[in-house]
Amino acid sequence: MTIIIGARALEAFVADIFAAAGCSKAEGGRIGRYLVSANLSGHDSHGVVRVPRYASQKQRGTVVPDVEVEVVVDTPVIAVVDGKYGFGQTVTPQAVQIGIDKCRRNGLAAVTLRNAGHVGRVGDWAEMAAEAGFVSVHFVNASGSVLVAPYGGVERRFSTAPYCVGVPRPGQDPLVLDFATSIVAEGKVLVASQGGKKVPDGALIGPDGKPSSDPHLLYGAYTPTGPRDHSQGTGAIRAFGDHKGSGLAFMCEVLGGSLSGTGATDPKRGRFANGMLSFYIDPKVFDPVGFFPVDVAKYVDFVKGSAPATPGGDILVPGEPEARMRAERQANGVPLPDDTWAAIVETARSVGLDERRIQQATM
Repeated sequence: MTIIIGARALEAFVADIFAAAGCSKAEGGRIGRYLVSANLSGHDSHGVVRVPRYASQKQRGTVVPDVEVEVVVDTPVIAVVDGKYGFGQTVTPQAVQIGIDKCRRNGLAAVTLRNAGHVGRVGDWAEMAAEAGFVSVHFVNASGSVLVAPYGGVERRFSTAPYCVGVPRPGQDPLVLDFATSIVAEGKVLVASQGGKKVPDGALIGPDGKPSSDPHLLYGAYTPTGPRDHSQGTGAIRAFGDHKGSGLAFMCEVLGGSLSGTGATDPKRGRFANGMLSFYIDPKVFDPVGFFPVDVAKYVDFVKGSAPATPGGDILVPGEPEARMRAERQANGVPLPDDTWAAIVETARSVGLDERRIQQATM
């Protein structure tokens, strides 16, 4: 079963949960805004399904509220930023803003973010850069979250290692390519385990080398609203695209993890952290005559003009599925599986949120 909740109401409820959990009101608002933004974009794996996990991390002290980042290397075009295990929704926009400011001054910037809490949907940060008018490229790893088997193997060696590119388009939604280098993000397995959309057949692999789609292979035994602990599973997620996705995952680990100082993912690390290497480019500096936006627009039209493989089908460019889903869900609400909603409500009670506020959210 599925329930439908308005985006603003859902955002406010999540914000109140984290305020009750000990975050500032402003930070609770950021967490609510960015998690619901992921749901609105159709990336439920990075949306409010994360609330119980984030709250548990806060309770255990593995993520720190209201962190001000530390810039440990600072040159005109380079910054190394330490997130000090702060919530990703707080420390990542600080790091991205540093990159934007440097790019605005110099036309180019490279920024690494180390030791961040879960940064959420990476597309949010590409969209933030695009809103400032800049192209951006992001390599991300999740150290301590070893989930993905390399091509040809069955044992976990990679995180889901996201990769993202954003391109601004004057007067239009940006082009945003944002994906995990695994067949599915871990959050999609999480959603499936709570009654949501099933993962594709063969997205997981067992120790016997057989493909599977059963979330228990990743998490072991679990109850409908209980925690999901991937350390209890015996299987792994598969890298997408055979050797190509596996190779890109490897480089995300090296660039987002090793180069940032977070470290490539390691089961012995213990404490989870995202690392991210981001490049920012001002197209107006590279292209003072304005060729770039005109050519991008022409190329988008050329690609979308391809004859569809299925009669009546549509050719979509990066960012277009998210824009369409955002419009639909803003108008009609965010669908959540019953188990996901029950786990969020249970989390609200566990952090001491007023019962009247919980009842208001569930009406």
